[in-house]
Amino acid sequence: MMLSFFDQFVIPQMLGIPLILIATTIPTTLIFLSHNRLLTNRLASLQQWAIKMFTKQLMLPINIPGHKWTAIFVSLMMLLISLNMLGLLPYTFTPTTQLSMNMAIAIPMWLATVLVGLRKQPTISLGHLLPEGTPTLLIPILIIIETISLFIRPLALGVRLTANLTAGHLLMQLISTAVFVLMPTMTLTATTALIVLILLTGLEIAVAMIQAYVFVLLLSLYLQENV
Repeated sequence: MMLSFFDQFVIPQMLGIPLILIATTIPTTLIFLSHNRLLTNRLASLQQWAIKMFTKQLMLPINIPGHKWTAIFVSLMMLLISLNMLGLLPYTFTPTTQLSMNMAIAIPMWLATVLVGLRKQPTISLGHLLPEGTPTLLIPILIIIETISLFIRPLALGVRLTANLTAGHLLMQLISTAVFVLMPTMTLTATTALIVLILLTGLEIAVAMIQAYVFVLLLSLYLQENV
């Protein structure tokens, strides 16, 4: 049976149970504690330091009223990182390669930033649709263009995340298939492809984290315009 390369984006099942449900519970089973409280360690301290640095860089350009969104942005970034990294585990798939899921996250978050602007400062928010000093003849055209650019923002958020993760996973699938096929006959070529695959895996880990950061960073820029 010939499988498609896009089968990796289908949820694998065993006995009718989606394996992604099992994969998401594995991290919690790796914590073995003899007491009912969590102790900080080097990894936890490193995570706290990274979250503080991320929060500081993200919220620095935003006005004080926008700091209420800090917990939402940090939680969203951690969620996206977890989902992106989940797809690199065996027998799982990346949920964020599904455009429907990404749009389900992007549209409500984008709409919330727009509604905040229309509620807090409607004049300034609507003023973004028409740059200052625009000639009279260009006013209708620019309003249409700016309106389209405003409504295309959530689509750009979802498509960017989907395309980057899908492209990387497909490239890993192609190279791993080449390694498997060429290993019996062309060992040197297959070994070279294996080294490239290992390097590409490291790159995909970086992409998984960077794309989550970019997603939240763009949302913070949209919020910055409306607070």
